[in-house]
Amino acid sequence: MSKSIRVEEETHATLAKLKGEEESFDELLSRLIEDRREAIHSGAGLWDGSDAARVAREKRRAMKEDVGR
Repeated sequence: MSKSIRVEEETHATLAKLKGEEESFDELLSRLIEDRREAIHSGAGLWDGSDAARVAREKRRAMKEDVGR
């Protein structure tokens, strides 16, 4: 079952430039989604063994406190 989605002309033009010559828009969108999924997975675990997660939590907590004032 297919679905239609509306996009602005500029968005369509950009997607058309990204699309391979023999690639459908559906294939393009599937490829872009998979590329993003792979990028997210490749970044997973980058903070292991560091205190970056703790520091980020502390900074977020401090920002929330500042907003509440």
